[in-house]
Amino acid sequence: MGLLSQKARQVRPKSPAVYVRHRPETTLLYQIVREYWPEFQVELTNHGKYLPAYVTKEFDEYLNCGRLEHGFLRVRCDSCHEEKLVAFSCKKRGFCPSCGARRMADSAALLVDEILPHQPMRQWVLSVPFPLRFLFASNPKVMTRVLGIVYRVISTHLAHKGGFAKPLVQTGAVTLIQRFGSALNLNIPQGTFS
Repeated sequence: MGLLSQKARQVRPKSPAVYVRHRPETTLLYQIVREYWPEFQVELTNHGKYLPAYVTKEFDEYLNCGRLEHGFLRVRCDSCHEEKLVAFSCKKRGFCPSCGARRMADSAALLVDEILPHQPMRQWVLSVPFPLRFLFASNPKVMTRVLGIVYRVISTHLAHKGGFAKPLVQTGAVTLIQRFGSALNLNIPQGTFS
């Protein structure tokens, strides 16, 4: 049961879904990363610098994502017997636009259909100064503690606004963390729904 109105649910098209293979090699981002990533790594090494292993792994797996030569499944329709090749995806959440979009859509559907109650909600966005963004990116435990504090403050605020004492009210929240801005800059605002 989703948050869509009954009328909105009825408007959905009844035509079957058609699979169109994602071709990352045709995107500008992929072409730029494929061309300059190896050179960038060599340049870093020449200067005695390095990237964290998780960053290197993210880029390497992004370059393999959606490419048939790095693995695929062959799927066959039982009724028409048409076959399609479905390339493996990297399933990463930091950099790959295709996997990030799929994860976002899956998460949104789960939240709407299974988790969030049909109650009023508020969205709170926490934006932090750049030095803290770097700290949060390199030390997730610190970010977890800060998010716990932010949640307690918001929860207490909402309880008081509702005229209740905090121990008598049960609140909930879902926190979504965005790691990159539109320019691929490190950007860690948190959207919290409570």
